Amino acid sequence: MNPRVREAIASATATLAQAGIDSARTDAELLAAYAAGTERGRLALLDPNTGGFHERFAGAVAARAQRIPLQHITGTAAFGPVQVQVGPGVFIPRPETEALLEWALAQKLPPDPVILDLCTGSGALAIALAAGRPGSRVVAIDDDDAALDYARRNAASTGVRIVRGDVTDPCLLPEFDGRVDLVVANPPYIPVGVVLEPEVARHDPAHALFGGIDGMAVIAPVARRAVDWLRPGGLLAVEHDDTTSAATAETVRATGAFVDVTAHRDLTGRPRFVTGRRKPEMT
Repeated sequence: MNPRVREAIASATATLAQAGIDSARTDAELLAAYAAGTERGRLALLDPNTGGFHERFAGAVAARAQRIPLQHITGTAAFGPVQVQVGPGVFIPRPETEALLEWALAQKLPPDPVILDLCTGSGALAIALAAGRPGSRVVAIDDDDAALDYARRNAASTGVRIVRGDVTDPCLLPEFDGRVDLVVANPPYIPVGVVLEPEVARHDPAHALFGGIDGMAVIAPVARRAVDWLRPGGLLAVEHDDTTSAATAETVRATGAFVDVTAHRDLTGRPRFVTGRRKPEMT
């Protein structure tokens, strides 16, 4: 790596660490790549005298030091195999949700499955599922106009259908009743009052974060509505707060419609999502 680039990244790392950012070195390198219009892995080839790199890098680092999310500065977020556009007004997809994606892609589904992605936000999970399961019919649902704007842009070159709807509405999308193979949901699930990092508290929309006093306000109606949507044997996966795994599993069981209800952890080892299989027959 060019000594001037190395020095600039080291200085940026120190600035970001002083601002309280745990991933200071990684963020500094990603911002350098962004400022240079290249990939992080190609920083060693960067010519620091090209096109105002240092000015752009300094501006990006200053913004990050103010705890503006990295993804808002770069305008994109990686999620599994895809990259999506993000910015103010839409929830930034998290790596933790990739555990749910991996589980969903590992399941045995029909060749052309019908998949509903609830509370889609930027559309990241829906688009990744569509990419991982060619031929699937994926419908992504959200009730927030700002999020839907991003989802429509991100899904424009895919086959994902974007729908405006309230996932707590017991009458939502009745045309899918009994026809869905997989329902996934990353709903607002943080209990009200939880103290969050500045990047989240100041920049992620509260509507996408908080799920009532106990974090279950959206999870419960999602589980009930999934009963009608899913065909016998169809699958449900719901992400939850790491304090509400047991409550989420009990909520899914309480519908009386699911078997094989299972709690799953993410790559950090934290409780992350619950899955269940629709009973072959209701009793």
